[in-house]
Amino acid sequence: MGPHPAVAAIRLAVRRVLHDILTEHSRITDVPAPSSPRAASPKAPPVLSTGAQRAPHGTALETSYELPGQSPQEPPRAALHERPPSPLVLVACSGGADSMALASALAFEAPKLGIRAGGITVDHGLQPGSDLRADEVALRLSELGLDPVESLAVTVGRTGGPEAAARDARYAALDDAVERHGATAVLLGHTRDDQAETVLLGLARGSGIRSLSGMAAVSGAGGRYRRPFLGLDRQTARKACMVQSLPVWDDPHNSDPAYTRSRLRQEGLPALEKALGKGVVEALARTAQLSRDDADALDAWASQAEAAVRDATGLLECAKLYALPPAVRRRILRRAAIEAGAPAGSLFARHIEEVDRLITGWRGQGAINLPGKVVAQRQGGRLVIRQG
Repeated sequence: MGPHPAVAAIRLAVRRVLHDILTEHSRITDVPAPSSPRAASPKAPPVLSTGAQRAPHGTALETSYELPGQSPQEPPRAALHERPPSPLVLVACSGGADSMALASALAFEAPKLGIRAGGITVDHGLQPGSDLRADEVALRLSELGLDPVESLAVTVGRTGGPEAAARDARYAALDDAVERHGATAVLLGHTRDDQAETVLLGLARGSGIRSLSGMAAVSGAGGRYRRPFLGLDRQTARKACMVQSLPVWDDPHNSDPAYTRSRLRQEGLPALEKALGKGVVEALARTAQLSRDDADALDAWASQAEAAVRDATGLLECAKLYALPPAVRRRILRRAAIEAGAPAGSLFARHIEEVDRLITGWRGQGAINLPGKVVAQRQGGRLVIRQG
């Protein structure tokens, strides 16, 4: 008898992502990737339970390889040392159902492919006892057989609001962990429900198509962040935890009406489903993927067109910009503003629309002030975007 359908679903989702990671890793290191779990050449690392730590612990486990014609008792030959270690994949785990289900699936699937698997939990310090809770999560990760495991404490600032500040601190900690451990990827437990919420938040802000594309399955520097569960709903992850008797922690912030996403989760989406019927979440997630495809195509078009609208000195020529489709032109303007020093997270559609009027509605208006003390102005048929 096979595993429960929910458990099978989360394992399959993780297995597919791990195969992608192995293929990419093999392409970089010129080591053949196994075609199936049974064909994996690296031996699975031993499962260890090392306990929770709040500092880096242990070094990467070395994986042994056997060459053709060599018995296990023979000393390793020189070629063996040229083999790179198997990739290390970390899971970011808060202790909630989504990330605990992800951690369990990673612990189950990684050894089959000869992939080393570890876990990171981040203590944001926003609730009493958060340090103890983070240590408990780290202990659970170790008990699953993940190694290395870390509990990382961060300081959450105030820039962009509490949700954005916590997210920035969390990703900074994860980026640091990747560099310290030499990890290939970090798995994140965002589900289809999270994707739907992200699309609705983008709609509420009046954002462009890139915002409506939601979260990418692969993101971050070098594609380090992977989201295996974007095709699975939240209930599947919770069911997988229940049938495996995995303890989960429900963050009270997720039901706190003080947070926009929480209100959307508790009130907004249920109201939409009541008015429009079931399937809203699936439709929004599908919208995200379609929007991402369109946004990627427009970004590529803008990249190709940018060189043609600059003069010999590198300044943007207004007449050539005017001839471009608005979606392409505004992408070029946004990229130019960011290159001049405007923070991407603070540069909104209204800013780019004002700069665009210097191209499409020129009546001698003055300079446009942008975030990051960047100024955009029209001079002699050229658009100058620079630090003010």
